[in-house]
Amino acid sequence: MRSPQRLARTAGLLYLIVALFGGFAHLYVRANVYAPGDATTTAHNTATHAGLVRAGFVADLIQAPFFLLVAMALYLLLKHVNANVARAMVTLVAIAVAITCLNMVHHLAALLLATQTPYTNALDPHTSDALVLLMFDLHHHGYLIAQIFFGLWLLPLGYLTYTSRLFPRPLGVLLIAGCAGYLLDTLTLFLAPDLGAALNPYLVTPAAIAEITMLFWLLVKGVKTPQQDGQAPLPA
Repeated sequence: MRSPQRLARTAGLLYLIVALFGGFAHLYVRANVYAPGDATTTAHNTATHAGLVRAGFVADLIQAPFFLLVAMALYLLLKHVNANVARAMVTLVAIAVAITCLNMVHHLAALLLATQTPYTNALDPHTSDALVLLMFDLHHHGYLIAQIFFGLWLLPLGYLTYTSRLFPRPLGVLLIAGCAGYLLDTLTLFLAPDLGAALNPYLVTPAAIAEITMLFWLLVKGVKTPQQDGQAPLPA
């Protein structure tokens, strides 16, 4: 028997691991290495900080399976609300994880092109730099494709959160809004890149707030107890 409180804290801890490793890889490593539209700078940063780029690659490979474990823990916590919706949530996360892991090949290819002599010796500097940038561009756009499923999983999670009464209902609404924001962000970035870049902070902020709130609620509060909300005892 697994207590809901223990499952919630487990999911929160796993979610924290995803946030730390994913944040390091995406918000620190690639943000300081990848310079969109500037092949020379991107290739130079990759070669100069090869160890950091490799660490970011490994960090992303670590966070991806932990993300799936988050969904599995939340499935155990929320499946009593609606088993089919909970299964859909896990399925969407599994697709996102698969795309993320396959997409990391582009990250690794950029590192190899910038640092391995069989590639650097065979290509002139301009061609080599352009290929490094291309690999990071492909990774960036592959990440946007994965973002479709990063968004979609928030829809069943938001529904389960709202319906279960284990969490504040506004959190469920915020998670659903985050799903819409992620999807609109991906759509605009592909259809109208300049407009998408301008709207990006406004579209992804609700999702970021929702996920951070969910993470800390799981870690700090866990779930509501029957005494707190006046409901029947929670299923183990």
